[in-house]
Amino acid sequence: MTESDANEQTNAKSGPTNHLGRDRWVMAALSALGEGGTDALSVEPLAKSLGVTKGSFYWHFEDRKALHEAVLSRWEDIATAQIIEQVESSAVSDARQRLRRLFEIVFGGGSTGDGIESAMRAWARIDTDVAAAAVRVDQRRLNYVSSLLREIGLPRALADQRARILYRTLVGEFVWRSSGGPRITETEIDDLADLLTTPRLSRGR
Repeated sequence: MTESDANEQTNAKSGPTNHLGRDRWVMAALSALGEGGTDALSVEPLAKSLGVTKGSFYWHFEDRKALHEAVLSRWEDIATAQIIEQVESSAVSDARQRLRRLFEIVFGGGSTGDGIESAMRAWARIDTDVAAAAVRVDQRRLNYVSSLLREIGLPRALADQRARILYRTLVGEFVWRSSGGPRITETEIDDLADLLTTPRLSRGR
C-alpha cells in the first residue's frame, strides 16, 4: 500500500466521503473484471469510474483482498444461486419445463456475462481462492442440472454425464460467441433439450 493509500484509509475511518454503498463497489468491480480482466480490479480506476475518492473504498473494505472476496461471493450468488432460484420460482413445476427455462436463462446471457465467466476462469488459473470458488460454482451447477434430469427419469450416472455434456456446451457457447460466433438458436436449444432428456441415445456400429 502506498503512502497515499494509507492516508486515504486513515481518512476513511473518520467517515465516508460520500454515500456510495459497498454494493456499488462490488458490482462495479465485477463489471470491470468482465471488461478488463483482473488488471481492472485496482482501487484507483474503480474509484474514478464511480466518481469517488479511494477513501470511499477504504470505508467499505480493509484492502483489495476484501474486495476480491466480495466479488467472488457476488459472482457465486448471481451466476448460480439466483439463476437456480429464478428457475425454481417460475410458474412451471414439470422438470422438463424447468430445464427448458434454465436453458433460456443461461444461453440467453449477454456479452457482459460471457466476459465475467471468461475472466473468472482466467483468474482461477492464477489464484487458488478463485479456483476454489470456480469449483464450487461448477459443482453446484452440475448438481442442479443432474437433479432435474433425474426428476425427468434418467438414472443418476446418465444424468451426471448429460449434465457435464450440457456444461461443456455452455462453456463452448461462451467462447464462441465472445469471439464473434453466432448465438445459439431457439431451435438448437430445443434439439439440445431433446438430446439431453432422451433416456438412451442410439449408437451406430
